[in-house]
Amino acid sequence: MERIAALVVFSFRSGHTGLGVGGWLLALGIAWAAYRARALSRSGALAAWVEGGVLLGWGGWAWGVVLMAFFVPSSLLSRWAQARRHVGIEKFAKGSQRDAWQVLANGGWPTLMVLAQHWGWLDPELAWRLGTAAFAAATADTWATELGVFHPRPRWLLLGPPVAPGTSGGMSPWGTAAALAGAAWIGLWAAILAPNGPQGRLLLTVTLAGLVGAVIDSLLGATVQGMYYCPTCDKETEQHPIHRRCGTRTVLRRGWPWMNNDVVNALSIAAAMLVAAWV
Repeated sequence: MERIAALVVFSFRSGHTGLGVGGWLLALGIAWAAYRARALSRSGALAAWVEGGVLLGWGGWAWGVVLMAFFVPSSLLSRWAQARRHVGIEKFAKGSQRDAWQVLANGGWPTLMVLAQHWGWLDPELAWRLGTAAFAAATADTWATELGVFHPRPRWLLLGPPVAPGTSGGMSPWGTAAALAGAAWIGLWAAILAPNGPQGRLLLTVTLAGLVGAVIDSLLGATVQGMYYCPTCDKETEQHPIHRRCGTRTVLRRGWPWMNNDVVNALSIAAAMLVAAWV
């Protein structure tokens, strides 16, 4: 039994051994496939290759598994939802094809954790906990956004007055349940592929951190995110300087102009990592 246990622990640890040049080549193939599938723009594919190269080449295949656990379901869900929803879509700053800023906002923090681990600044277990918490927050936010917009009567920060579907800061039971499911999905992979073998406690930690990150994303969206107004459509939108639906120039209605959706994502993911570090 001791030999079996040692073999299991070794197999998980080997998942955190960098793949070197092979990891960078594998990341290049994945980024190219995502670009061909129109899940990534050209700039998004380049950013994804760099992130994937670091995660696989210097982090190991376990990091690649968590990356794909975030990216593949989230991309498929975004494409499915965008093809079916008829409300709220004109509010979103971007479509289902991720550009470089979106890729960096969602995957930049885990990439930095792997770099910190590679250079000896972070213990592998702490880097794994923080990095997977970042992926959990990104997944929770994506799933909540794509599914929550279908709820007919979302509320401002869940308990406030009703708001239109797709409004930044709007929350619904559907979106909250989707956020919890997304965070738990990444938490499961984080627990299974932990450096020293499966850890049930890590599932709870990463899930909690991911859910908190999604809530903070909604809070920032409701308060300080830059939101614009289209005079032609008479609608609030994240899109600037042009409203894609009608081509009209949008004007700032509330929030800070520099606080766009990508900045909100990066900050909420950082908050999730702080929660994981504290827990």
